[in-house]
Amino acid sequence: MTRQPAFFIPHGGGPCFFMDDPRGVWTGMESFLCTLPNRLPETPAAILVVSGHWETDGFAFTGAARPGLIYDYYGFPPHTYELRFDAPGAPWLAKEAAALLTEAGLKAHVDAERGLDHGVFVPLKVAFPDADVPVVEMSVERNLDPARHLAAGRALAPLRDRGVLILGSGMSFHNMRAYGDPRFTEPSMAFDRWLTAAVEAPDDARAEALARWADAPAGRLSHPQEEHLLPLMVAAGASVKPGERVFGEKVMETAISGFRFD
Repeated sequence: MTRQPAFFIPHGGGPCFFMDDPRGVWTGMESFLCTLPNRLPETPAAILVVSGHWETDGFAFTGAARPGLIYDYYGFPPHTYELRFDAPGAPWLAKEAAALLTEAGLKAHVDAERGLDHGVFVPLKVAFPDADVPVVEMSVERNLDPARHLAAGRALAPLRDRGVLILGSGMSFHNMRAYGDPRFTEPSMAFDRWLTAAVEAPDDARAEALARWADAPAGRLSHPQEEHLLPLMVAAGASVKPGERVFGEKVMETAISGFRFD
């Protein structure tokens, strides 16, 4: 298999890409997600998606052969609770990923029952609408330690050589009270500039900066809680090369970015 890159992608808000959007709030992000397959060297053998919507003690991986969907959003139109994304699971990948983390001294297990939450099936339904690539979801650790998530990415890096696409699914800015408020535009841009510089730094400097993200300009304002940023740590940890900003847009008055790691 050809080595796959790793990405940190924005997953939007709830089922946003499958609702009326007369102001085009989500059009740019949707277009970016649609380009993901064309950014890859070949169709992945499987996709491992780290979701900010699943927190566990240690790390966990979905192990079902046919994972269901978890509609973990509230107050949206009825049709959004009927969305389907019937991608097969990859029990072999879940088992191997858990083993790699265990070998690295990180707690990990396979959850054979859990389905895919909207941090996974919503962006993948846009990027891979045929749902023909096997998918495994990975949780973030409940302790929210950035260094441990960087270490998890390093441990999982060999999967890329087996054709596994590693996706961190979250949001580079995630403050629910700030969206739509122009007072937060400049602070979000300050954090976005810092985050981009950190991602594009050499491996050691990148890891050091990302581990201390809360000290960044508007860091805690951008992420009152960091579960939506930690998937970036896993994607970054899976590469020793400087990352690249491949998506950037102002969404609901805040700066949102996506990154690639080769």
